[in-house]
Amino acid sequence: MFKKIFCLLGVFMAVGIGMTNAQDTDPNMGIIPAPVSLKKGQGEFVLSQQTVIMADSVTNKAVLFLTDYIQNKAMLHVQLQQNNGASTANSIVLTSAGTDGLPPDGYRLTISPQQIIISGKGAGLFYGIQTLIQLIPTGRAAAIHLPVVQIEDYPRFGYRGLMLDVCRHFFSVEFVKKYIDLMATYKLNNFHWHLTDDQGWRIEIKKYPKLTQIGSQRAQTVIGNYHDRTPQQFDNTPYGGYYTQDQIREVVKYAADRYINVVPEIEMPGHSEAALAAYPELSCDPSMNYKAAETWGVFHDIYCPSDKTFSFLQDVLTEVMDLFPSKYIHVGGDEAPKDVWKQSPFCQKLIKKLGLKDDKAGSKEDKLQSYFIQRMEKFVNSKGRSIIGWDEILEGGLSPNATVMSWRGEAGGIAAAQQNHNVIMTPGSGGLYIDHAQGKNEPLSIGGNEPLTKIYSYNPTPAILTPDQQKYVLGVQANLWTEYIPTENKVDYMVLPRLLALSEVAWSPLANKNYVDFANTRLPSHLGKLDTKFNFRVPAVIGAVDTIMFGSQLNVNLKPSVKGATVYYTIDGYEPGLTDMPFTIPMTYDVPQDQYRELKALVITPSGKRSQVTHVTVYNKTPFNPVTYQVIGKGLKYQLFTGEFTSLAQLNGAAIIDTGTAVTFNTAAFKKNIKGFGVIYSGFIRIDSDGVYGFTTSSANGSALLIDDQPVVDNDGKHGVFDQGGSVPLLKGYHKITVKYFDVANAGSLRVFMTIPGKPKGELTPDTLFN
Repeated sequence: MFKKIFCLLGVFMAVGIGMTNAQDTDPNMGIIPAPVSLKKGQGEFVLSQQTVIMADSVTNKAVLFLTDYIQNKAMLHVQLQQNNGASTANSIVLTSAGTDGLPPDGYRLTISPQQIIISGKGAGLFYGIQTLIQLIPTGRAAAIHLPVVQIEDYPRFGYRGLMLDVCRHFFSVEFVKKYIDLMATYKLNNFHWHLTDDQGWRIEIKKYPKLTQIGSQRAQTVIGNYHDRTPQQFDNTPYGGYYTQDQIREVVKYAADRYINVVPEIEMPGHSEAALAAYPELSCDPSMNYKAAETWGVFHDIYCPSDKTFSFLQDVLTEVMDLFPSKYIHVGGDEAPKDVWKQSPFCQKLIKKLGLKDDKAGSKEDKLQSYFIQRMEKFVNSKGRSIIGWDEILEGGLSPNATVMSWRGEAGGIAAAQQNHNVIMTPGSGGLYIDHAQGKNEPLSIGGNEPLTKIYSYNPTPAILTPDQQKYVLGVQANLWTEYIPTENKVDYMVLPRLLALSEVAWSPLANKNYVDFANTRLPSHLGKLDTKFNFRVPAVIGAVDTIMFGSQLNVNLKPSVKGATVYYTIDGYEPGLTDMPFTIPMTYDVPQDQYRELKALVITPSGKRSQVTHVTVYNKTPFNPVTYQVIGKGLKYQLFTGEFTSLAQLNGAAIIDTGTAVTFNTAAFKKNIKGFGVIYSGFIRIDSDGVYGFTTSSANGSALLIDDQPVVDNDGKHGVFDQGGSVPLLKGYHKITVKYFDVANAGSLRVFMTIPGKPKGELTPDTLFN
């Protein structure tokens, strides 16, 4: 039996490089997002100085885009000529012919030894060109060899969006263009530009100059994560910025040249402190001293639903719609507390006049917000446009023609689709809030953990919807809020590589999605191309994951997560770096009985960017014998500590403020009167059969799990929600279990899971825990 257990645990095996089948290790030829259909052929086309571009229209913006790329990036001075329909060898033909039966935005790309033909209309031709560019290797060469292939491709969703918040932190026009370039490369087509909020008004409105003179400026900004500090700390530095109307036009044209629509967002009725600072008469109490917010969160000062406010917003949106040709105008509608309206005689009089009442659909103040949004929608509709709002616009009754952007999970989107309203899915629960952390020990963020795997696995069409209702799901969007993102480098870090996963969610058929192929085969090549241009987050080394295991050997077989990068590793417990061993060939290290070996590995790119260090510990121990234990009662004993902890080691010697018994790992009761705390649970776990058992802690902030005093899970450190696992061989009977956890500022959480051999992972239940 022992031998059998060791075979199960065995040796640490490297995660294999993904492949769809044994014959083809790169079925998508490196293309992101994965095409609908790709058929490889024999031979190659040679792109050289003698190649001619033949186009139906030599002034078409997609044609000019490709010509510019080949001439100025690939440095091949090809000629652009009018397509006369004749078959010309050594040519790239860009045409609308051959698009019969293609869905909107679709294209066909055919590379033969004699010719490249891209067939597409409008954006479809541009997307075919983007695919061709991905097949062109970087660097300069006298000739470029391209493989023979036939591709037919079109998007799964018509709306493929990415949002950038420029209110909390402001970014230059040139950087916004760089953001748009990334979107175009990966076939995203809607840039949601969040232009107004409590912390700053970022768009010039000619009729209301105070919006930028006053509303675009805040006196100072909160430092770091203000939830962690009492009192809050500020930088005492004025902050501001806005885009002139000429700059807006410049960005809109730049995006349009890349077939990207720009959706402006003008928040209402909430998130309006910056506007009220400029024009306090738009509030329900003009005597208040309003100012652009200096910290983050939800604020109670919102627009008053007066004729003066509606005239103001109509004037603003008139100028906005003159600048943005977008069919959609985003009006926000989220996080609008109604306290001011409840206390306002004007609002209560208006509520009575409109006959609004509390009922199951919402409070009368919720219905007043619905009146507010519907009134603005009528105005926008009168200009031939439509509104988008966050899912709060459902409260009190949905505007007749509104599109709902579902962010608080999928419930709002599901409800809207069931009411036959268009929906854009953008839930944080689907990994689409890319201001959240991407793993453990990340730079400061708003919290959460939205790794690459999570966004990649998201499906924007909920199964609960009928096929007819699913048709109302227009598409999907990821959002980058910038409370904790003050620099362009950090925008890069938060967006990449998650943008590439988003592109595949939005474009590729579900059947063509394959995370191993995406992350291990295609993504490294793309990140290699982006290495000198963007400050992306370097994914962890391929072939190892953070874990604790048991076995007699440590097998090391690693691959860099970025093409051209180097993997450095150690097995002596020290952190790896440039002075350590680079991984070149697979290695095997014996682990003597009762000893362990610890692999630490990281990726360093040619430009010097580094991944997080991956830790793999392999212990060589026989299966753990059960302990002698007589059942006393269910649940685990706990010891509670208070303090501002940043690591589990700090619990040693800390003052105990409470003890007791807990039947779950829910820490809500500890949070009531304590800002920061630590807890140690201890007792026994019943194991019903011999085998290898996996344990996982999922915690925001540090946690650890020990079995029979042996570390099995190490999830220490101050971090967002992160799952960390390990495994251990156990014999039937009772075993000692210890779980340690600390919470920072009541912002954390703890869950503990066990994987029983042959069964899926599940949370530890009280019937297996004893004290």
